Amino acid sequence: MPRSARRIVDLGSGDGRLIALLRIDRPGARCVALDASPTMLEAARRRFGDDAAVEVHAHDLAEPLPGDLRGADAVVSSFAIHHLEHDRKRALYGEIHDLLAPGGRFANLEHVASPTPALHDAFMAALDAPEDASNRLLDVETQLRWLREAGFDDVDCYWKWREMALLAGVRRAAA
Repeated sequence: MPRSARRIVDLGSGDGRLIALLRIDRPGARCVALDASPTMLEAARRRFGDDAAVEVHAHDLAEPLPGDLRGADAVVSSFAIHHLEHDRKRALYGEIHDLLAPGGRFANLEHVASPTPALHDAFMAALDAPEDASNRLLDVETQLRWLREAGFDDVDCYWKWREMALLAGVRRAAA
């Protein structure tokens, strides 16, 4: 994420931890946190208190993104989009592209599907965690293709460990 990003939208922001981390290097950034959970929204509001540079809003990612977020320098998400049905993920990637200013970046740290059941079992064993019934996991390659089809450039999986991956792309700069 470029340090020059001045308007950042966090999808599924939870308690706002990612925004707090991004603002360490971007203290002048204005941020919008979107989440559907009342508990997480309250935690984010407590975290940011009276900070006028951070707006916290209720929004369910299963619904289209608000159009008033257009012009963002960056859209980020961390472990939220994998809960959506696949058709919604694909549509969301197009909506994210449309929110970004030319040259804007999207970065999604996500839970993705393993290529095989054995690798999935190994991941779950490594986590020593139960299955989450709300997961709607999808492979990396399909998601990278969808990002390209939505109009993103420089699309790649920038980091991966088992079922955790950082997927990112850039909205084409204006010609």
